[in-house]
Amino acid sequence: MAFDLHKLLRPHISSIKPYSSARDEYSGTEGVFLDANENAFGTPGTPDPAAGYHRYPDPYQQLLKKRIAEIKHVPAKNIFLGNGSDEAIDLLIRAFCRPGVDNIVILPPTYGMYEVSAAINDVTLKKAQLTPDFKIDAQTLDGAIDINSKLLFFCSPNNPSGNLLQPDLIEYYLQHFEGVVVVDEAYIDFADTESWSQKLAEYPNLVVLQTMSKAWGMAALRLGMAFASEEIIAVLNKIKPPYNINALTQQAALKVLEQTEQQQSIVQQILTHRVELQNDLETLPIVEKIFPSDANFLLVKMQHAAELFHYLIDEKVIVRDRSKVVFCEGCLRITVGTADENRKLVEKMKAYQPKSSIA
Repeated sequence: MAFDLHKLLRPHISSIKPYSSARDEYSGTEGVFLDANENAFGTPGTPDPAAGYHRYPDPYQQLLKKRIAEIKHVPAKNIFLGNGSDEAIDLLIRAFCRPGVDNIVILPPTYGMYEVSAAINDVTLKKAQLTPDFKIDAQTLDGAIDINSKLLFFCSPNNPSGNLLQPDLIEYYLQHFEGVVVVDEAYIDFADTESWSQKLAEYPNLVVLQTMSKAWGMAALRLGMAFASEEIIAVLNKIKPPYNINALTQQAALKVLEQTEQQQSIVQQILTHRVELQNDLETLPIVEKIFPSDANFLLVKMQHAAELFHYLIDEKVIVRDRSKVVFCEGCLRITVGTADENRKLVEKMKAYQPKSSIA
């Protein structure tokens, strides 16, 4: 299938002229900077002006992308950085979907921001439910796709179920879907599989989303990544805010990305604790089923889920109630914590007594 980006874009996006910032006109690091109306006297509380935050950050995060390229084995020209991966989701919808005309296709239960971003942009949402064991149902998906479907979102490993989706079916839709296929890999570091970002050269209609929030422990700093063809990256850069990644986030990410061995060690600890937590939960009579996980959390079906959720909150143990989500009835989503946190969770669950069983 031939991929023509410009046929998919909203008509005005191709010709839109992006905002040109001062750092677009001069990207050097030395000189007398009198071009951006910054405060040349520095930031209050920082005696050394060079150490302050009075200069705008690099709008294209070149140093950071270079380091990410080395780690992810993806050329820097194929990387977009956003204020969380949510920014990339929003920009993709704005770039490709005409409000009130086009639609995106999602596979519930899945990450909720696809639906929120579509609603904000007045873009129709089409749903192709996964099977009860959280797999792609090709027949249902084919029925949801129509001529106005511009974006197809696969969350793999999926949230809230935790499992990888079938790679053969993702590849099928990369080959046959006449739009952009987005594979959201927020939890890929915890899965024993290769990232779809390694197939960008093969599929010009592929966008892969990842995040620094999970395995890299940077949730508070909001840094998401999109990997795609140079053409798609150029579109995202054209329509993003000029300085969407602040200097503190860029500086912190560069430091964190130097700690690859520690990051890998932490991931291994999480995987070990995931197995231990699952084993401990399986001993509890109220636990009915624990779904297979390729992520840093477990989806657990249990008796009295809603009541147990509130009991745990009262005990200052916070999990996520997913019992109102399709195919997740009676389920809590539990993030894998430290050994002490997991132990406290299990102890509180052992002590739990359903109100209905109290005479």
